[in-house]
Amino acid sequence: MRQLANHGVKRADRIGVAAALILAIALVGAPATMASVTKSTNWAGYAIHRSGVSFRSVSAAWTQPHATCVAGGRSFSAVWVGLGGYKPTSRALEQVGTEVDCDAHGKVLSSAWFELVPAPSRTFSLPVRPGDAMHAEVTVTGHRVVVELDNLTKHRSFRETTDAGLIDISSAEWIVEAPSECINSISCQALPLTDFGSVTFASAAAASSTGRAGTITDGHWGRTKIKLTPGAQRLTVAQTTNDTAGTAAPSPLRSGGSVFEVTYATATIQPAQSSVRRQSRLRAAYLRH
Repeated sequence: MRQLANHGVKRADRIGVAAALILAIALVGAPATMASVTKSTNWAGYAIHRSGVSFRSVSAAWTQPHATCVAGGRSFSAVWVGLGGYKPTSRALEQVGTEVDCDAHGKVLSSAWFELVPAPSRTFSLPVRPGDAMHAEVTVTGHRVVVELDNLTKHRSFRETTDAGLIDISSAEWIVEAPSECINSISCQALPLTDFGSVTFASAAAASSTGRAGTITDGHWGRTKIKLTPGAQRLTVAQTTNDTAGTAAPSPLRSGGSVFEVTYATATIQPAQSSVRRQSRLRAAYLRH
């Protein structure tokens, strides 16, 4: 789970949160053994994993989505590839991607970022606009992490090499995410998901630490399809009428396991589910992916 970190918010507002907490809320009911489908409060996409298999790299291409924004409320979404973070016991995640958010005035905000959990996420100056063709890759060797993001439309690239104290290479992911905010050291909740329409992941690939390269459907590892479903702890103001929330789900894999879409939708949340305390929203201060 690597949530928390809304890149549309100033970095000064981000405060480190215990990694175990961050990972604990990413996947709801993620099984100890490999499963074909699971639900998450903040992830939609695919993860690959297998006992005894570690990963060296993950990559994919996508087109920065065109968000639908309306004035009156903020929303957030991130598109990324990463290593680690799938298991509830994970303490780290290495990821790079783009974000498309809506501000309170209905303006679309796009940005590029990377995050090496438990460290806070960092934005960087690579230009990103809706419709731009992007390619991302994360490579880990020992404790050295290389994150790369290329804007193929504008012919601009970003590459950062960092030594990380904590590393998780037990899984690889291709994800659209609703970033989260933390109220305190023991409570984090997903933010409203931006209506991003749909995002197509293409050329999705990974390589194991032993050199095995393949797509999501490679028989050397198992895969989990992840559907984003708002949970009872979603940060919404309590109402007496039904509320709606953004959801997202991945399509079946095609092109040999290298291509899939994640599509935005809405779901009705009953008052009992959407009753998240107004006081909690006002206290929220911790933001991460």
